[in-house]
Amino acid sequence: MIVDWFRDLNPIVQALLATCFTWFVTAAGAGLVFFFKAINRKVLDGMLGFAAGVMVAASFWSLLAPAIEMAENESNLPAFIPAAVGFLLGGVFLFVTDKILPHLHLGLPKTEAEGISTTWQRSVLLVLAITLHNFPEGLAVGVAFGALAAGLPSATLAGAVALAVGIGIQNFPEGTAVSVPLRREGFSRFRSFFWGQLSGVVEPIAGVLGALAVIVVKPLLPYALAFAAGAMIYVVVEELVPESQREKHSDVATIGAMLGFTVMMTLDVALG
Repeated sequence: MIVDWFRDLNPIVQALLATCFTWFVTAAGAGLVFFFKAINRKVLDGMLGFAAGVMVAASFWSLLAPAIEMAENESNLPAFIPAAVGFLLGGVFLFVTDKILPHLHLGLPKTEAEGISTTWQRSVLLVLAITLHNFPEGLAVGVAFGALAAGLPSATLAGAVALAVGIGIQNFPEGTAVSVPLRREGFSRFRSFFWGQLSGVVEPIAGVLGALAVIVVKPLLPYALAFAAGAMIYVVVEELVPESQREKHSDVATIGAMLGFTVMMTLDVALG
């Protein structure tokens, strides 16, 4: 059976396949550009809110809670220290990268691009913004699968799969949020799709790096889980929530966030 075949794979290979799945869902979302040249802003805000809810839930149930449990069992330090240190380092990493890497948030003119000044095209800057925020998602999935190799009771295959499924679900609107605006700006359907799916390429890379890191250095695992959580929360607060509120559809975005949180919580509790 497929489940048995997947269970027998090396955790690094599992992480690669799982993050290839999340990349595929990003591409599926970007594929909507073949059917729509524009997307209703309320729908997009609801989708962005949904993505935010998924990431918040995943940050706790799939990352922070296991990090604290592992620290309690494996570390001589108080359990909150690895979680707190890793969480803050994840936010610092995204903060520094955000200031250095040239990128442009959705819906903003090129003059408001962030990071080091560059002459890169608007399409490249848009993709880099989503790519920057996809990195912690791939890292989170990779660390979850890498934890399996550590043999810790709180690390389960079902839990890692639930995280990958949740991240994949919220990647769908992210792919759409890149490709459809590019189409509206005059890009061809194929070019819009290409740039939209390209934003997810970083996830398999981050997934393999995350799995490899915690397998090689097992004591890093609680810190790595919390690091991924901190990076994802930074993305939610810095990008997804403000973007979903930009057009004043706060009720739609909030309902989307509640639904996303519920879906990810249910996946993790039911499967993990």
